[in-house]
Amino acid sequence: MTATIALLGTSADPPTLGHQGLLEGLLDHFQRVATWASDNPMKRHDACLELRSELLQALVMAIDNPRLSIDQTLSSPYTITTVERAARLWPHHELCFVVGSDLAAQIPHWKQSELWLKRCRLGVVPRKGWPLEPQHLEGLRHLGAQITVLPLEIPETASSSIRKTSKADQIPKPLWPLLLQHNLYGLQDAPS
Repeated sequence: MTATIALLGTSADPPTLGHQGLLEGLLDHFQRVATWASDNPMKRHDACLELRSELLQALVMAIDNPRLSIDQTLSSPYTITTVERAARLWPHHELCFVVGSDLAAQIPHWKQSELWLKRCRLGVVPRKGWPLEPQHLEGLRHLGAQITVLPLEIPETASSSIRKTSKADQIPKPLWPLLLQHNLYGLQDAPS
């Protein structure tokens, strides 16, 4: 049987308890999970890519599972580039590109989505507040996507709410030293 690698790119601006729950949940479903921080061309980022990658690395180290790695070489604003890089890194593995349900409707508008959707599976994780609409899934299938809806319970957190309101309780504890060192997101003190 061919091992399947889950590919999870994220803005990680900053990584949240939701990111942690997602990474841990993916480890229950895949033989290997590769993650990276990326620049999303449809978003504005508060921290630079290098710092977001450091924060994600701290989270990966805290999860401490040898089947989880940060593979920053996969980072690209375009999924087609990421999938091509992953296929070169792991030519004998099946790839599953993982997104949250909030992105399902956007994928048809991504660069060359009809190409990369045929080169890997698409794993969709339901997010609270973002129901999976049948027409979005059908549109993706029409583009050639082989979709797996992943039955994960992810904490309801969003990086954007941390940036807007400094919700410190949504940030994993191992990230605090870096956040405070670089004075990120207006956070002053780690929660006790």
